[in-house]
Amino acid sequence: MKQLLLDIDCSAPAGFEHFVAGDNAALLAALHEAALAGSDPLYLWGPHGSGKSHLLAATAALAREAGRPSRRLPPAPSSGDADALPTPALLIVDDVDDLTAAQQIALFNAFNACRERRSTLIVAGSAPPRDLVLREDLRTRIGQALVFEIRPPDDDVRRGIIESLAQRRRIRLDGEVVGFVLRHGNRDMASLLSVFEALDRASLENKRPITLPLLRSLVQSGLDI
Repeated sequence: MKQLLLDIDCSAPAGFEHFVAGDNAALLAALHEAALAGSDPLYLWGPHGSGKSHLLAATAALAREAGRPSRRLPPAPSSGDADALPTPALLIVDDVDDLTAAQQIALFNAFNACRERRSTLIVAGSAPPRDLVLREDLRTRIGQALVFEIRPPDDDVRRGIIESLAQRRRIRLDGEVVGFVLRHGNRDMASLLSVFEALDRASLENKRPITLPLLRSLVQSGLDI
């Protein structure tokens, strides 16, 4: 079964069934294990729009379904948060790059608390551990976790993501549209999904199907693809 990798509000409820694994099968397997049985700390990284937040939400949802207490700690845990959680538990921290100095200390303490309580800590950021601009002891701890880079999708996966999203919304999408954007536009998923959103709005406003002529008219009107 294919799984769809999306990281936008309109994509779908956060769940692994909405992800196309692509080259991320090992990461998804590790997140399943963390959610259902617990694991050593995990660190996943990738650029904005790569699916980090969606994967974290899917992991937390799966843990809750399995009856494991989970908590997402935006933007970072405090020492009190770690002490208050029952065990076993799943602790999730997103956007580690943006932590303040005090929050970095709290996250370092959470690594220790999770190990003592047999809880699982999952952290996400935008860079590999060696490139994180964090206090050295925290950066070292993150580097000792199981580290996964979110691999970008290829063109076939990108096309599948857009077409699956259109199908879930019951939108008729001309296949030439996706091909044109992949050939001539920005290839990152955030940009592709932004173009899809613009086409969807224009289609509703103008009561026109999403076709290549509609896309070209939007480009002539200033749409950046």
